[in-house]
Amino acid sequence: MSPATILNIHLGLGYVPWLLCFAAYIWPRLKSMDSFEAQRAIAMLHSFRFFGLVFLIPGVVGPNLPVGFAVFAAYGDFATGLLAMLTLLAARRPSLFWPLVVAFNLVGVIDIVGDYYNGTMLDLPGHAGQLGATYAIPIIYVPLLMITHVAAFYLLARSRRHRPAAT
Repeated sequence: MSPATILNIHLGLGYVPWLLCFAAYIWPRLKSMDSFEAQRAIAMLHSFRFFGLVFLIPGVVGPNLPVGFAVFAAYGDFATGLLAMLTLLAARRPSLFWPLVVAFNLVGVIDIVGDYYNGTMLDLPGHAGQLGATYAIPIIYVPLLMITHVAAFYLLARSRRHRPAAT
């Protein structure tokens, strides 16, 4: 099997164990929390996305990793992580907290979808070995991030539906 085929299999199958784990353990807990606490828990996970800057470190990634992929992935993760940290810092100020919840989730989804797009356009599977030590990020970490972004938007929509109408 080629490295490109293995990476594509890994990318697809990376979602399966996380969806199973999420459905069995994480989602029931998030649904039982009030909306604020659930969003705070999701922001806590995403606050570690500053780690995405590792895509820019020579020696951690190979010299032939497509620059267009590395730069977008690194700074998209970094921006999402900073916004998630700001969300956590703003927890005592609802007027800041809720817009930041939306912001870090929007930026995070744009980052992940953009990474998949750039990875496809720049033939990332053909350069799989260039991911080096970062190989585990799109396989193990990114699926959980995307799943929690979807959950965050669902919880936001659900909390809006259950709010009393303004008079």
